[in-house]
Amino acid sequence: MMSVTIQSLDFTAKIWLACGCSSNASFERCSVRNYAKVKSRVWTGGCGARKSACWRRVTTQCRVSSMKTVEPEPAVNGRTKYSQGLSTGLDLKNDPESPISPAKLFEVVGDDLLTLNKNLKSIVGAENPVLMSAAEQIFSAGGKRMRPALVFLVSRATAELVGMKELTTKHRRLAEIIEMIHTASLIHDDVLDESSLRRGKETVHQLYGTRVAVLAGDFMFAQSSWYLANLENLEVIKLISQVIKDFASGEIKQASSLFDCDLQLDEYLIKSYYKTASLIAASTKGAAIFSGADSSITEKMYEYGRNLGLSFQIVDDILDFTQTAEQLGKPAASDLAKGILTAPVIFALEKEQKLRDIIESEFSETGSFEEAIALVKSSGGIERAQELAKEKADIAIQSIQCLPQSAYRLALESMVAYNLQRIV
Repeated sequence: MMSVTIQSLDFTAKIWLACGCSSNASFERCSVRNYAKVKSRVWTGGCGARKSACWRRVTTQCRVSSMKTVEPEPAVNGRTKYSQGLSTGLDLKNDPESPISPAKLFEVVGDDLLTLNKNLKSIVGAENPVLMSAAEQIFSAGGKRMRPALVFLVSRATAELVGMKELTTKHRRLAEIIEMIHTASLIHDDVLDESSLRRGKETVHQLYGTRVAVLAGDFMFAQSSWYLANLENLEVIKLISQVIKDFASGEIKQASSLFDCDLQLDEYLIKSYYKTASLIAASTKGAAIFSGADSSITEKMYEYGRNLGLSFQIVDDILDFTQTAEQLGKPAASDLAKGILTAPVIFALEKEQKLRDIIESEFSETGSFEEAIALVKSSGGIERAQELAKEKADIAIQSIQCLPQSAYRLALESMVAYNLQRIV
């Protein structure tokens, strides 16, 4: 058995390469009751943050070869000539001038993403000129295409595991469905948050009005559901349908706990799962299902997506306090201003009674909001949230050690490191 160390930021996650995964870590959904009651509590157990001696310094022992933009070329045994050369890791410590970026990670499935980008606009907006215009605005705004990229990476990694030489049309349709669902959720989120910008461009509701934005989001949810049904795989249909339900549950749970200083970490993690991790977990598990992987592997892919999604959300919540408005593209600490309490605040509240008083007053006094931000930073709340993000990242890495060594597994591992690199 060989030990591989993935290093990023200030921790070390030791990975043991061994096949024969077991599905003993499936996510147990909690029944969320009394959403409308601000003081309602949900307990799941086992989700609390804990300090771990294994988190220290991070580098990767392997390196990625220099990457150049290349023209798409035919795949050989499911991999392009370029991707066959991508067989080593990323060295964050020794190559600080070349930080990990999604663009580099996703080049290994670059041809797949090019095909997806060509299909998205026509899939979404072909039936209506207004929707076509909205779709153009949505998809031309860019974005990392992280979720469909994860679909392709897991699809190709698990295809290699079972001896499948090329992806199926169902793999590709799943990636398109996932991106449509994600984009629909962003349109609705922008309406709820009254956001005027998304990725530096005006939001759909800002350009076309709230009515068109809501209908555009609804249409994309409906369109994705129609394509989902045509996949004719009941397990995947149930899996993705649950995601749409989870989005609504997450919004309701968030709205019911504004300015609630008794919010528990477990509740925050459940809400984060609903709003972010559920779709990523469904993406990675659905990809493995279409590869024909057995249930132990599909559950491991689910755990990878779930914990990567949770780690991403925690990192985003940390950045809300550590980056400037210019870096974020929105006001700093905007969640706190709205009364949305995230991991850094929840940890800070354990030490700072004054922070509780300020939040419960809903920042009624002049300067109290700025004081609240300072207390979050001085109390160690950000550092504890970093530990939690790393803890979830470690679980994600361990979940994919059942996959064969390949450029695709490497990219999945490096995706975890990329996320943590954001809080260096």
